Amino acid sequence: MGGILLLEDGRSFRGEAFGAPATKVGEIVFNTAMSGYQEVLTDPSYREQIVVMTTAHVGNYGVNAEDDESGRVQVAGFVARHFSPMASNHRSEGTLADYLEAAGVPGVHGIDTRALVRHIRTKGAMRAAISTEDLDEETLRARIFDWPGMVGRDLVSEVSTPVRYTFAEGAGQRIHVLDGGVKRNQLRLFAQAGCHVEVFPATVTGEELGDGADAVFLSNGPGDPAALPGIVGEVKKLLGKKPLLGVCLGHQILGRAIGADTFKLRFGHRGGNHPVRDNETGRVEITSQNHGFCVDPAGIERAGGRVTHVNLNDGTLEGFCHADLGVIAVQFHPEAAPGPNDSAHLLLDRFLKFASSSTRKA
Repeated sequence: MGGILLLEDGRSFRGEAFGAPATKVGEIVFNTAMSGYQEVLTDPSYREQIVVMTTAHVGNYGVNAEDDESGRVQVAGFVARHFSPMASNHRSEGTLADYLEAAGVPGVHGIDTRALVRHIRTKGAMRAAISTEDLDEETLRARIFDWPGMVGRDLVSEVSTPVRYTFAEGAGQRIHVLDGGVKRNQLRLFAQAGCHVEVFPATVTGEELGDGADAVFLSNGPGDPAALPGIVGEVKKLLGKKPLLGVCLGHQILGRAIGADTFKLRFGHRGGNHPVRDNETGRVEITSQNHGFCVDPAGIERAGGRVTHVNLNDGTLEGFCHADLGVIAVQFHPEAAPGPNDSAHLLLDRFLKFASSSTRKA
C-alpha cells in the first residue's frame, strides 16, 4: 500500500506505507540521530510533529519496553528512507512496524529523504499531512490548513502528569520536577545520584512546587513557551528562593521568567550531533537536542544573567545561569536518550552541586 507526505507549500512525497493505516497532521521536522528512534518516538517534546530521520535505515534493532521515554508514542507521523520490516537484536521485543501500528501512528518510507530535509532546511519547518489511507492531495491540503500550527500552542497540558507522584525515594537531595513532558532518563539520572525525586503536574502552584524541595527541576516539553504564561508566572515565585534547574522547554520557561523573550527557529535543532561550547570550561561537547524555540541571549544579559553555552552551528543560546536568582539552564539534553553522553555531567555534577551550594546559602 502506498503512503504520502504532503507539505504546506504543496511539495509532496509518495512512498510505501508503514505502521498504522491513518492520516495525521503536524509540523514536519527532521532528526539527525543515527540510532535511538524509539526514544525519539516517545519523547513528549515531539507532540504533534511528523519526524523525518536523516539516517537511511531505521528499525533494524526493533523495540523494547525499556527504551520508552514516556508512556506512549508521541509523534504524529514517522518518515525515513527505509524502515526495516525485521528486527535483529538480543534486546528486541518486537518490530517497529507493529509498534507504530499499535500506537495508531502512520509511517512512510521509500522517499528521497535527502531532498525532503534540504527542502525543510531551505523553507523552514512547516505544517504537513502524512497518510497511509488517503492519498488525495486536495483532501489532505484542507486538513493541513485546518491545523493551528505550533506557534502560540500550549501542548504541555496534553503530556504532563495529571497527578503528583514519587519517582524515587532516595536519601539525597529532594528534587521536585515540574513535568512539562519529562523524559524518563532525566528522572533516572537523578535517582541514580541518590536523589529523592517528586514529579508534579504542570498545573502546580509555585508554592506547592517549592515546598520541601532542595531544588526544582523544569523538564523538557512540547509547544511554544510563550503560550505558557501561567507556568512562567508560578516559576517566577521561586526565583531567588529555590535553586532552579531547567532543560529544553524548562530552559525556555526560566528564560521567560527572568524577562527574556523566546522565538521560533527556522527548522530547529534535533538530533545527537550538535556541537555546543561550554563557556565556563572552554570545552566543546557533542549534544542531544530537540527544540524548535530559542531564548534571546540579549534578554538574559539585560536581566543580569550570564550566557554559559553557545551552539557552534548557528551561534544561538544553549545555556545560561543567574547566580542571584539561583537559576541554571541548558537548551540541549544532558540526559541524552538518545544521543552522546558528553554533557551528562551537567545533571549529575554541576546541577546538583549548584543546587547544594544554593541551598546552603538560602
